[in-house]
Amino acid sequence: MPKSLLIISRQAPWSGPAAREALDIVLAGGAFDLPIGLLFLDDGVFQLAPNQSATAVQQKDLSANLQALSLFGVDDVFACGNSVLERGFPPSGPNMDDVQLLTPEEITVIIDRYDQVITL
Repeated sequence: MPKSLLIISRQAPWSGPAAREALDIVLAGGAFDLPIGLLFLDDGVFQLAPNQSATAVQQKDLSANLQALSLFGVDDVFACGNSVLERGFPPSGPNMDDVQLLTPEEITVIIDRYDQVITL
C-alpha cells in the first residue's frame, strides 16, 4: 500500500516558486493515485483568494491548478480557518468550495493522519 502524503503550502502565490511547486507535487501525486492531501497554512491561504491578477506580476495563474485538484483525485484539501480570517477574506468563494477549514487542533490531527509531510 502506498504511503500517504500531506503537502503543507505556507507561501503566498507570488512570493516565489513554493506555491506552484506545492500544487505540482499534489497534482503529480494525484495522477499516480497516491493518497495525498493539501493544507494551506499561514500566507499559503492567499492561494485561495479570488480574483488574483497573475499577469500583473508576470506569473501564471494558479487558480486553474486548484480547480483541477478533484480531477486528479485530490479530495483532501484543507485550510487553516484562523489563517483565512486573519488575512481578511471570507471563508466562502470560488476557490473555497471544496476546502475544509480547520482549527489548530484539527490541523494537528490531520498532520498525524499522514505517513509523510512536506512543507513548502
